[in-house]
Amino acid sequence: MSADQPTLPILIHEEHHHHEGETVEESKRSHTVDAAIDFIGGINGAIASVYVGQSLDTVKVKMQTFPHLYRNALDCFLQTYRQDGVARGLYAGTVPALVANIAENSVLFLFYGLCQKAVMVLRGRAEVSHLSPVENAFSGSGAAFFCAFTLTPTELVKCRLQAMREMASQGKLEGGLERLKLGPWGITKEVLQVEGIRGLFKGLTATMAREMPGYFFFFGGYEFTRHMLTPEGKTKDEIGAARTVVAGGVGGLCLWSSIFPTDVVKSRIQVESTVGKIAPGFLTTFNKILKTEGPKALYKGLGPTLVRTFPATGSLFLAYETTKKFLTNLADGR
Repeated sequence: MSADQPTLPILIHEEHHHHEGETVEESKRSHTVDAAIDFIGGINGAIASVYVGQSLDTVKVKMQTFPHLYRNALDCFLQTYRQDGVARGLYAGTVPALVANIAENSVLFLFYGLCQKAVMVLRGRAEVSHLSPVENAFSGSGAAFFCAFTLTPTELVKCRLQAMREMASQGKLEGGLERLKLGPWGITKEVLQVEGIRGLFKGLTATMAREMPGYFFFFGGYEFTRHMLTPEGKTKDEIGAARTVVAGGVGGLCLWSSIFPTDVVKSRIQVESTVGKIAPGFLTTFNKILKTEGPKALYKGLGPTLVRTFPATGSLFLAYETTKKFLTNLADGR
């Protein structure tokens, strides 16, 4: 090129491919930060869920384990309130329920986020936000496997506390009504002393059989409802509090409608396998209920559960999504 020839400017065109819903901040945020956000969101969701739904959860467990003692859910609710009041009656087991739900939902949402990323890679999606409701449902089912290990011990303590009066009044509990004074820590200590760590995992198989298919429908129902409620031109994160609560409530209804018989079996195993007794097997308990009480027994307590689950899971997802949005903006410096 000669010295007097004009030099033409060289234009370099840089293409930045940002998919819908993706920002520069999102692409820079690490998986560890995302996991921490999901974990904390799960904690806040769990706390909201327990305080909204604990009284009806107590009714559910009593109806599942001692269906012959109560005419219906309302009768169970009123008898429990008259005999033991609010703190020791309707909200019995609140501390282990909080521990159980915080442990379950923090781990659940942590692994839900991780499983979403795994499914995203396997399905060749560009972003987690591009997953279909069915793909999100499989992510939830995978996450449920891990949270079963954190849930089983606390569920065992909670169920025994909730059904202690009935067990004692029928002579099935050594120490009788005096054992009502035992709190969650007392029961945990007793199990550990007599049976060791394995004693806290009675009902693990039943819990897994409940959790994995249950959370397929839970997250599938939630994500499908969010998808259907999203106005044109907006994302699922912009549907607002009321629609988030509705989507969460639908997810809860899908969860419990699909797993209730399994949950009845789990509750029976955990309540009847009192300290020092061998836990009955899942199929043994299932067949015993069918033969002695009939199929209807597998749905005892479903009514209060469905009444409880809509506001409880609605508040869970509202707290989770609100926390996630706040922490994401904080992490991105917005």
